[in-house]
Amino acid sequence: MTFRRSILVAATAAAFALPGAASAQAPQFFRIGTGSAGGTYYPIGGIIANALSCPPGAACNTAGATDGIPGMVAVAQATQGSVQNVAMVQSGNAEAGFTQSDVSHWAFTATGLFQGRPAQNRIRFVGHLFPEHIHAAVRRDSPIQSFSDLRGKRIAIGLQASGARIGSELILGAYGLVAGQGFTAEYLNQAQGTERMQDRGLDAAITVVGYPAAAFTEFCSRTGCRFLPVPEAEAARVIERAPFYGRGVIPRTAYEGLTEDVPTLTVGAVLVVRDSLPDDLVYNITRALWSDTTRGLLDRGHAKGREIVRANALQGRGVVPFHPGAERFYREAGILR
Repeated sequence: MTFRRSILVAATAAAFALPGAASAQAPQFFRIGTGSAGGTYYPIGGIIANALSCPPGAACNTAGATDGIPGMVAVAQATQGSVQNVAMVQSGNAEAGFTQSDVSHWAFTATGLFQGRPAQNRIRFVGHLFPEHIHAAVRRDSPIQSFSDLRGKRIAIGLQASGARIGSELILGAYGLVAGQGFTAEYLNQAQGTERMQDRGLDAAITVVGYPAAAFTEFCSRTGCRFLPVPEAEAARVIERAPFYGRGVIPRTAYEGLTEDVPTLTVGAVLVVRDSLPDDLVYNITRALWSDTTRGLLDRGHAKGREIVRANALQGRGVVPFHPGAERFYREAGILR
């Protein structure tokens, strides 16, 4: 994978040196920052990358073929998540990235999580993808029944450069729990956290991810799981601090062994691109994202794919500007007036 990424980086630099160059001799690589393999960003990113791709020599935009961009090879890159993805798009180390809507707002305005840091002002909004849910998982046989029981425990709260860590800290903070004081934080992704719980090396794992997430699906099937509910009062405290969050539910059908729906918090996952991308390119990316062919890929490819719908495309933008290419598509489609 490292070798492949090195080749892609070199090829991308060459491809983007000539705007609009997409021929059999010079494929146009398009890097999408996603998340860890055990989450939802990475598999959804792979589906979207396939939808956007139409390699040199392939049939494009014809019956039975991809609706992707002629000459483009899109690649989903595994990353630490939202915070790293925003930084990669800002720096030009990725053309696009998935991010939580709260993280994109804070990054663009240099507030909240990004207070005191340079504004990540080169990110541009393309579309809302799906809602993400706070997952606070414990073993089914754990004595922990609520967030209050997490005091003094060992908790995986997400990778350092992830939006999941921010969501975890927000909900724990609503209970007066601070890393290093109220609990011991482990900066692990979902797969690492559930593996450690399975071996009883951790008491809980908290993250922000769309259900069903592969790591939790496997953990619940192998070990047995429960998810801690976020009651109304605690949800209100988090929403007061971070109004991007809303109320949601992890349904009992999401994971094996759940016996009831779990009230929790949600935040939107959005797709952003770099401002320097050509308008026509982003127009066609947006068109391909919402095409009927892509609809079929999303519906078949992942349970969360069915929640990526054009009717919700403009949610979660906040103050982040549209990329002009995306804005043109939405105006022509009558979605933005």
